[in-house]
Amino acid sequence: MNTLKRAFLPFVLVVALVACKGKSEEKKQKDGGPKAAIVDVIIASTNKISKSVEVNGSVLPNEMTTIQSEVSGRVTFLQIPEGGNVAAGAVLARINDADLKASQQKINVQLDLAQKNEARLKKLLSIGGINQADYDAVLNQVNTLKADLSIIQAQLDKTVIKAPFAGTLGLRMISMGAYVTPATVITTIQEVNQLKIDFTVPEFYAEKIKKGTVVKVQSADNKTTANAVITATEPLVNATTRNLKVRAVLKGRSFNLGAFVKVSIDATAGNNTILVPSNCIIPESTVKKVVVIKDGIGQLVEVETGERNEGLVQIVKGLSVGDSIAVSGVLFVKPNSPVKVRSVKLLSDIATLD
Repeated sequence: MNTLKRAFLPFVLVVALVACKGKSEEKKQKDGGPKAAIVDVIIASTNKISKSVEVNGSVLPNEMTTIQSEVSGRVTFLQIPEGGNVAAGAVLARINDADLKASQQKINVQLDLAQKNEARLKKLLSIGGINQADYDAVLNQVNTLKADLSIIQAQLDKTVIKAPFAGTLGLRMISMGAYVTPATVITTIQEVNQLKIDFTVPEFYAEKIKKGTVVKVQSADNKTTANAVITATEPLVNATTRNLKVRAVLKGRSFNLGAFVKVSIDATAGNNTILVPSNCIIPESTVKKVVVIKDGIGQLVEVETGERNEGLVQIVKGLSVGDSIAVSGVLFVKPNSPVKVRSVKLLSDIATLD
């Protein structure tokens, strides 16, 4: 009898285990398996994100230089209307040139005599009265004196100080009769009919800066606004600041020279950009991920981000048009776990595109 009990006991244990397992499976099936996270989604589509980058700039004249003499001497003529407009080539001052004119007159006398000697020797050379070397010496003297006259004329030209271009003169720094040197600043001149705006932008936005691009320029007090056209950029990014220097041209005189202005650059991403709400992004130590719903299963997909706007992030890489992206309950979704979609929202319902 005891032997029968010992043989029957393992069978009872196996039946009991099977029964327990069956009840567990029955309960699991009754509950519908593991509990699914409930999320709202958006469907990835192409949009554009409007963004304006504001940087600081300075107003400069189109042309600007200081007026200085190329030679030293005493000023014998001075005509500088402070703050007035002058034409290109207008004579502003003259330096004493008496010594140069005297030297010029002396060389002219010597040249006249040398030319007469050259003419006589040329006739003698034609009939064999002198050798070629004698004639060449006189001809060389004539050419040397002409070269000396050219030097004197160049020095005389430097005594006349002219406006290099049409523009507005600054304040006069000297008086009549002053002795000036090449280091003496006589006045300044600026061309103000067309102004330049110089500003710098971060290297990140270098691709937005192209010749012909229109930027918005605003005064510091926000009272004056105008548009400027980018004309050039420095070819090299500053290695210290990682900024790119840009120059734009502003027609008219809307701002004071040297004024501080704010320059707004349109950094809007293209129409083929996929945008997601910023709360979709799951930041990790080295990567960023979003939850993509496929066939009722939540998957963590690694993405690369670009531009940002209030509430929106540009996805550069990782998503495709038509993907279902979780926008709520993101933190409750486990990788490759079932997900229940509560509703499909529009991007405009979550954040502002413009």
